[in-house]
Amino acid sequence: MGERALSRRRALQASLAVGAGAAAAARASAPAAADEEAGHARPDGSYARNTELVGFTDMDRRPALKMAVREVAGRWYLYTGHQQHGGWSIVDVTDPARPRMVRFIKGPAHTLTLQMDLHGDTMVTALEKIFPEEADPDPGAPYEEGVLIWDIADPVRPRRLGHFRTGGTGTHRNLYPGGRYVHLAAGMPGHQGNIYVILDIADRSRPREAGRWWVPGQREDEAALRDGDTAWRPGHPAGCCAAPASVSLHGPPYPTRDGLVYLPYGGAGLIVLDISDVSRPRPVGRLSFSPPFHDHLGVHGVLPVPERGIAFANSENITYGEGPAHHASIVDISDPRKPYLLSLFPEPVPPPGAPYEDFTTRGGWRGPHNINHHQHHPAVRRQDGLFYIAHFNAGLRIYDVSNKRLPREVGFYMPPDPKERLGMLPVGDLVLQTDDVVVDRRGFIYISHKNDGVYIVRYTGPVPKEDR
Repeated sequence: MGERALSRRRALQASLAVGAGAAAAARASAPAAADEEAGHARPDGSYARNTELVGFTDMDRRPALKMAVREVAGRWYLYTGHQQHGGWSIVDVTDPARPRMVRFIKGPAHTLTLQMDLHGDTMVTALEKIFPEEADPDPGAPYEEGVLIWDIADPVRPRRLGHFRTGGTGTHRNLYPGGRYVHLAAGMPGHQGNIYVILDIADRSRPREAGRWWVPGQREDEAALRDGDTAWRPGHPAGCCAAPASVSLHGPPYPTRDGLVYLPYGGAGLIVLDISDVSRPRPVGRLSFSPPFHDHLGVHGVLPVPERGIAFANSENITYGEGPAHHASIVDISDPRKPYLLSLFPEPVPPPGAPYEDFTTRGGWRGPHNINHHQHHPAVRRQDGLFYIAHFNAGLRIYDVSNKRLPREVGFYMPPDPKERLGMLPVGDLVLQTDDVVVDRRGFIYISHKNDGVYIVRYTGPVPKEDR
């Protein structure tokens, strides 16, 4: 281990010790109202409100992007994908104060390996063509694409079972809720942008397409649209609403138990399909967000919570402070045919003493990115009155959503800015860029970072009545 890594680890160990002591002292001596303060700086350069740092892993200097968590026989494992360092990592987080890297699985060359999802003993990992804005020493080199199917009965020694190829650019963010079907955001031949594909993995060694759906205008040969699609027109409940370049399924597609799937479809907004017949997905409803919000990745993620009649939705803003506003929203889905906007999350405000006036001018990407999506994982904390968002240069933000008309911020954790560039992004200033968040059933919160390791924190603030 190099001097930089040792120094980093010592600093974080000191910060953990100081932070734990300070938090204990504060809880013992301060009135409850102190939890409502605007937040404070920590010795390591981080900022926090109603959170405390529990642990950290530098991921062997391979920044993680998307994450998933799993419990097996009393042990806890964090699975991560990587952006600049192709492959996947497994970290033992049984003791979150001492996370331990146990395996790195090298991925194929010239290929993005950002994401994985899992259920039971099956894991699905995404393979995708490298984005144009990212450096590749040989941009014309062949790449792998699609999804890999793995057996993870042995949690630290995944065994590859099958490979589904799209024949196009691969897949971005997918969802596997268990059972027979995987729900893909896939770059398929003959289409612009990613479309929705349902993958049958009943035979793990021979995955096959079971159904697909796309927004009219994505298919390059419109004359070849399926029967029934010819009725699409502007104003139809899921008709195309923006320039074709902005209409792409980011994913993950999110199925619910009532036979519906919710699609975060970029400039086309939030789209609801009936997939009771997986071979012929049928449009049910749509909610447009663009305009007034920006259209590129205008709806980046969706988390439906049908039992409460709501869904959470957010955009992804990669404009470095330019263009229309981004959003994080709560949507009424009590009638999936007619979803409507209920409320908007408040924008984060820089903590006292921060050397910038707002997050738009701070540098790097800003705005919401990923949320605690994996509600189908038994090891993940169920969505309740607290909501967690990785907010790029504003770090982890935590909201009280017990009142669906009035979400309010109740906590945050902002890791220190990185000292060394480990990836291509962000362009310009090297600032905090929080990518993903996963919250395990024990209440530990994992956040990934474009140029740093994984931070493990815990929420210490007031609990909404709904959660008591």
